[in-house]
Amino acid sequence: MRGEEGKRVSGRMRVLAVGLIVMGNGLEALAQTTTEEAPMAFEMTSSAFPSGQAIPAQYTCDGEDISPPLSWNAPPSGTKTFALISDDPDAPSGRWVHWVVYNLPASVRQLDEAFPTDAELPDGTKQGTTDFGRTGYGGPCPPSGTHRYFFKLYALERSLPLGLDATAHEVEEAMAGHILAQTQLMGTYRRKRS
Repeated sequence: MRGEEGKRVSGRMRVLAVGLIVMGNGLEALAQTTTEEAPMAFEMTSSAFPSGQAIPAQYTCDGEDISPPLSWNAPPSGTKTFALISDDPDAPSGRWVHWVVYNLPASVRQLDEAFPTDAELPDGTKQGTTDFGRTGYGGPCPPSGTHRYFFKLYALERSLPLGLDATAHEVEEAMAGHILAQTQLMGTYRRKRS
């Protein structure tokens, strides 16, 4: 009896060991699949300045006042357009809007330096009215102290049903409930006084 019982226990142990090996291999394969298929975080960068660092003067009212280069990786599946809003929350009068862009096609992955200031571009991209009272980018020009400038990019599931010259507030209202992902880049600027 003991011999037969020992064989049964030994057989069960072998089956259990094989099961654990198979299960371990399955978990390893699942981990690899999950790692490979996990989407990258939606991120935006600029070759002109690292996030949280000073914006070079050429992109401000003290320089050429042109927009900095911006680029981002692939957005979530289902993205139809992008919207971008740049603002300064440290302005004396409260938030100051420096740039409003919307209905950027989903295929776009960057905005080149010195992006055109036209209200509408051939690919359907539109630019809204900033707090400078014009379309297109308006660079940092703080009256005093160091200010923060946020470039906020939104991946949207639809085009925004807005005409030309929309304000940041109108763009934010239109995209509410349609944002698939968002990312931001922040730069600082302090004017040098002579």
